[in-house]
Amino acid sequence: MTRISFLEDFYRYRDGQLVVTPEQGSRFAKTVAGDFNPIHDADSRRFCVPGDLLFALALDAWGASASMNFRFTGMVGGNAPVHFPETPGEQVAITDENGKSVVEIERSGAVVDDPAAIESLIRSYVSFSGQNFPHVLVPLMREHQVMVNPKRPLVMYERMGFELPEPLAAAAAVPEPRLKDAVMTVNGKRGEIRLDYELVTDGAVVARGSKHLVLSGLRPFDEADVEQLVADYEGWKAAWAQAGSATA
Repeated sequence: MTRISFLEDFYRYRDGQLVVTPEQGSRFAKTVAGDFNPIHDADSRRFCVPGDLLFALALDAWGASASMNFRFTGMVGGNAPVHFPETPGEQVAITDENGKSVVEIERSGAVVDDPAAIESLIRSYVSFSGQNFPHVLVPLMREHQVMVNPKRPLVMYERMGFELPEPLAAAAAVPEPRLKDAVMTVNGKRGEIRLDYELVTDGAVVARGSKHLVLSGLRPFDEADVEQLVADYEGWKAAWAQAGSATA
């Protein structure tokens, strides 16, 4: 798993097993995915490895099939070993040290294994996470008059996938993700959001993708609380950027 060099900064091997430290997972979320979800903070008691990073590592291990669908079945904590089968079939699972699946994947079609092309796909696909909050989620919550707990906002990936309509080639620039549709359904204190989008290069669609998110602990919408949550989120981003510039 060393074909895509930029990913080497975001995992390590311990006793022959792949692990992601909280610092590595947090850095990937913030610098690559633009995701400042508190559960990806290195010092969070609830820290879990970003789903976007597990997605990227799967493509690093097996290449990008023409159709891939990921279902997240468990959370991976910091420094917890994960196993990627060496010879995956059309259905394959990433498992924890006890053999329990944490990500189940369906894959079919031609496989792209060019590192530059896969890196462009990864960077484009995961960068969409940086647009989720507040740009997409807040309008949906306002529309349905519900919101997450502002003190413990819990937003998790449930599923994600993509389709490559044509053979994927390395692009001069990372494709731009464009939102096509966003739908929210609410069932009591649980909400589900489906995001559909395209990855576009020079006006041409090079991939189509979707992500399904779960929001837990929903409560009645409160504009002031949401505005404060957005302000907090922007503050986390600014603090991270300031810390990065101070150490540069």
